[in-house]
Amino acid sequence: MDTRALRLVRRDRQQRKVRYLRDLASIPQLTPAERRSLEAVTAKYAFRANDYYLSLIDWTDPNDPIRQLIVPRTEELTEWGQLDPCNEAAVTVAQGVQHKYKHTVLLLCNEVCGAFCRYCFRKRLFMNDNDETSNDVSAGIRYIAGNPNVNNVLLTGGDPLLMSTRRLRSIIEQLRAIPHVRIIRIGSKMPAFDPFRITEDAELVDVLSRHSTPRKRIYMVAHFDHPRELTDEAVEALDVLIRAGVICTNQCPLIKGVNDDPATLAELFSELSYVGCPPYYLFQCRPTAGNEPYAVPIVRGWEIFRETMRRGSGLARRARYVMSHELGKVEITGVTSRHIHIRFHRAKDDALRGQLQKYKRDDAAYWLDDLEPVRGGGARRYPLSPRMEPAHD
Repeated sequence: MDTRALRLVRRDRQQRKVRYLRDLASIPQLTPAERRSLEAVTAKYAFRANDYYLSLIDWTDPNDPIRQLIVPRTEELTEWGQLDPCNEAAVTVAQGVQHKYKHTVLLLCNEVCGAFCRYCFRKRLFMNDNDETSNDVSAGIRYIAGNPNVNNVLLTGGDPLLMSTRRLRSIIEQLRAIPHVRIIRIGSKMPAFDPFRITEDAELVDVLSRHSTPRKRIYMVAHFDHPRELTDEAVEALDVLIRAGVICTNQCPLIKGVNDDPATLAELFSELSYVGCPPYYLFQCRPTAGNEPYAVPIVRGWEIFRETMRRGSGLARRARYVMSHELGKVEITGVTSRHIHIRFHRAKDDALRGQLQKYKRDDAAYWLDDLEPVRGGGARRYPLSPRMEPAHD
């Protein structure tokens, strides 16, 4: 293991422990009237944050982007979208195990996050009586071991870094015992929400270092949405991971009021490239119940992305602008005065992989299902199914 990485997490200092909050009453910066107005929101969609992340908010600015990320809004109660808009249930092969693409399996191994992003596309996991995740990954391990095509495993949920290091070690060791699993990915927003989870845990760093080997790497797929999340503490956490041999990359959605601006997005992508965690995907916000105030239409999103891609170095311009649709990763490749062009970057159905399609331009459309195909343009309509219709209580 890199000795400097170990020193960073073992150096003599008072350990920083963040305090987690589940009640808006614990946020003194909110007025009593604001708390009362948000009671119905938090009753439907759970709230969770911590004192470190809340300290990043400029409370004098009601439109502060970090506030938009974490503090509930009454507009979340607008009837819009569904709890499982991409029909993840259809690719669930066992409890907590999803297999959508041939080479990649997802293990939903935790149902808690360091904080709850208000635009989360899996907020259903944090609701009562949800049993999609599984503390017991044995069924998933058996499934992966029996499928030699699987060379990538993504640990997700929830956030895997909220699990104990002992449990995470057990899962990684079991996966490393499967010869055909070459990449283990950890999808986590903890470098942004609670970087001390990494910098204060030498055992965690040791686990990652031991199992991220020259031919079988561990990837940390981080989730920074705004440049102000890249604090000194967050950058130190990324540095510890990199020095432990972990490959870091970042993916984030395009979020209204947070990063839906070319200058902000370009700054985020450039800063990520500087610290060794370059951008990977920029996601179209999924039509998930409660997400209406955070969504940006496809055409506007493309304009923001196109202008962002005019700025920064090549390493800062590696992101693809995609929709994570039920059918696959749908890359938006261009918008003209008349058309929207897409490509299936990844597809559940191999026949769609790499396919180019053309749709009529619709500046009000938020999702592939909203678009009308162009005759002879290789496209087809993906009509709204019952699960994609507006949610009703």
